Amino acid sequence: MSTLTITAADINKLRQMTGAGMMDCRKALTETNGDFEEAIDWLRKKGAKVAALRGDREAKEGVVLAQTTADNKTGIAVCISCETDFVSKNADFVAFAQSIADAAIANNVKSAEELNGVSINGAKVADLINDKLASIGEKIGISKFERLDAPYVASYIHGANRIGVLVGFNKEAVEAGKDVAMQIAAMNPVAVDPDSVPADIVAREKAIVTEQIKNDPKMAGKPDAMIEKIAEGKLNAFFKENTLTAQPFVKDGGKSVAEYLKSVDGGLVITAFKRVALG
Repeated sequence: MSTLTITAADINKLRQMTGAGMMDCRKALTETNGDFEEAIDWLRKKGAKVAALRGDREAKEGVVLAQTTADNKTGIAVCISCETDFVSKNADFVAFAQSIADAAIANNVKSAEELNGVSINGAKVADLINDKLASIGEKIGISKFERLDAPYVASYIHGANRIGVLVGFNKEAVEAGKDVAMQIAAMNPVAVDPDSVPADIVAREKAIVTEQIKNDPKMAGKPDAMIEKIAEGKLNAFFKENTLTAQPFVKDGGKSVAEYLKSVDGGLVITAFKRVALG
């Protein structure tokens, strides 16, 4: 009896057809004597093919987790998505998502792609996701992943695992870290401060407010310099509403986040933040 040789090209072809893991594809081809159609059926029985078959399904529910290393110098925020809130609220699925977040921290993971290749108890995360997919019959995956490194990183999970926040500081900020993370979860700022707003967002907002001003009948015939000045004023209002340090502090609307930080520690600075939400 001759021994069939399964080549790397064969394995890659089956992976492209099914989305299944490399080892599963190798085993499927071996078990079916290299017959691709039979190998696909073999994978479908395992559940691996389900991932490809359900590729058009939307996974808008899930579990968002945010956590830091023990020294609070690195944080990760990850969304393990699924299709229904019935699954996302299931204790077993939440524990499954937590095991993936723990693996990200333990293995110093820097991207979703890297996380898929990490092993948990001898099995790769990508394969565990396929197995879970097969058992519950919903599209599952690592839909979002963020990492933040700073001298001190605070983490916060809001709304039954629906929003996860990481916020970096230039020094330890235990209580302030929690407060600022809650602010980010609630107010969804676009940047830390006006100077750090991406240029494309500034340009878009300025174009919008300028067009609004020009379309106001009261501004008909007004000089461009006046329109420009009014536009700058509206842009400043946008910064106040949408940048973190300029926003009114949610716990005390009488002060901004910047003023709150100054009251805690005059040298405390927010270096960056990440916000991951379902949907």
